[in-house]
Amino acid sequence: MSSTTLAISGSLQSLVMDLATLPETPFRASDLSSLELSRAHLRQMIETGQVRRLLRGIYVRADAADTVLLRAQAVAIAVDEHHVVCDRTAAWLHEVDVLTAAELDVLPPIETCTLKGRHNTERVDVDGHQRDLQAVDIMVIHGLRVTTPVRTALDLGCLLRRREAYAALNEFARRHAITPQQLTAEVARRFRGRRGVRQLRALIPLIEPRVESVRESWTLLAIHDAGLPLPEPQVWIEIDGVPTYRLDFAYRRLRVAVEYDGRDAHDLTAEQREHDTARRAWLRAHGWTVIVLREGDFTGLALDRWLARLAAALRPSYSNRRW
Repeated sequence: MSSTTLAISGSLQSLVMDLATLPETPFRASDLSSLELSRAHLRQMIETGQVRRLLRGIYVRADAADTVLLRAQAVAIAVDEHHVVCDRTAAWLHEVDVLTAAELDVLPPIETCTLKGRHNTERVDVDGHQRDLQAVDIMVIHGLRVTTPVRTALDLGCLLRRREAYAALNEFARRHAITPQQLTAEVARRFRGRRGVRQLRALIPLIEPRVESVRESWTLLAIHDAGLPLPEPQVWIEIDGVPTYRLDFAYRRLRVAVEYDGRDAHDLTAEQREHDTARRAWLRAHGWTVIVLREGDFTGLALDRWLARLAAALRPSYSNRRW
């Protein structure tokens, strides 16, 4: 065995030993000294996929299951006892992920708020605010004080950019059975005059809990903004009485389907590619217009193109008017 091979083998064995010394709960980089590990060890374990970042400056072994308890433990490391976790961090604890793609690489600070009469946090990895919370707005998740799903949805509906806010509202409705009626009542009772409330108020009637992804929410909002009739989400197409193909959005009578396909071709298995090809071929052979959207289709000319195509497909080919 060559010296190079021995060195690589020894390095890998060292990493495995280092991993065994890590706690099964989340930890900070500053905790490594007590485990006789260095930041260089941590970088190596991240690069080799043995450790993953949960939050800014907070890590966990890669084999730890992603549970609400694990997330709460991670946040608790950085949050002062009298603070309440809010906004996007609260959404994450409620299993609604609203971070942008760029923020997955450079994680933002944990978001908390204090009640009136208390000072904001001075920690650099925590983004502190003050909020007019009441007891009904706060719940406890594994010992951690967090804004409730309803309050978190309301706050994000005001704070996030419009299409991200709409996606968050849909996901809260889907995961936590929040209704537009609940949100409307809270807005009328406590959110008058709050910054962003106009956006929130306009989005609430559009909430659709059957939407299953962020980009599907963007698709539905773009169709609404274009003044087109809204499609039905998650439509099953039956063949010989058997539900066979499911469409993201469909206009059944007009046989028009709109689907968001954000997957790269190389991410699909051969079986998945064949299934997609066969499904869309069957639909088109049976008179369906299938409009497929991809990641770059939500701005500029790309957005205009597919909306124009959809508008044309929805235009009836026959009218019973004489003139």
